[in-house]
Amino acid sequence: MKVVVLCSGGMDSVTALYWARQEHDVAASMSFDYGSKHNPRELPFAAEHAASFGLRHEVVPLRFMDRLFASDLLASGGDIPDGHYEAENMQQTVVPFRNAIMLSIAAGFAESIGAQGLVIAAHGGDHAIYPDCREDFMRAMGDAMRLGTYANVQLLRPFIAMDKGEIAALGGKLGVDFARTWSCYKGGAIHCGKCGTCVERREAFAEAGLPDPTEYASHDPLPPKPAKPC
Repeated sequence: MKVVVLCSGGMDSVTALYWARQEHDVAASMSFDYGSKHNPRELPFAAEHAASFGLRHEVVPLRFMDRLFASDLLASGGDIPDGHYEAENMQQTVVPFRNAIMLSIAAGFAESIGAQGLVIAAHGGDHAIYPDCREDFMRAMGDAMRLGTYANVQLLRPFIAMDKGEIAALGGKLGVDFARTWSCYKGGAIHCGKCGTCVERREAFAEAGLPDPTEYASHDPLPPKPAKPC
């Protein structure tokens, strides 16, 4: 199947790009510059991996989100919280309806270049905090894309039953250089090691049994995973 891959430059989406090249005909990769604090750090990696495969790479500017939307993930927002990825305070980093906006644009692009599928690296751990990563939303969005395009563009979610550790393990098998990916939401010179996405990254390498190539500002013990409500 001819597909477009959403690739932010993070470890999940870069692994999805490598997976898609093995399983499908990748027509292009697409990234979004929506004004997040870490966009300047991750987008160059998305471009680098696309270039390494000779792929078309489109970066879509969505800077209106930084101006109009409320989220600490955005440059206009407050400080990025530290702690576990599934902790309640990570809700501060939710960008309202972000995935719906990006998927809508990518679906139109996919149909325009003759692609029948759109690959997103959403995984089993994403839904804990982000409403637009949850199964009901993704199923509805997939239906909307299929019904709203002549090409019946399919939403492909190869990692939906996997956790971050399993994605790291798959990326290792596919030859992903994880040193050339970015996770930290704070967007500093190096990964902070303490924010939710850094914690999740550190956990993933440990669970996968892979050496972590990331330079962190902090190597403090990882916080415990929050207990699920009864």
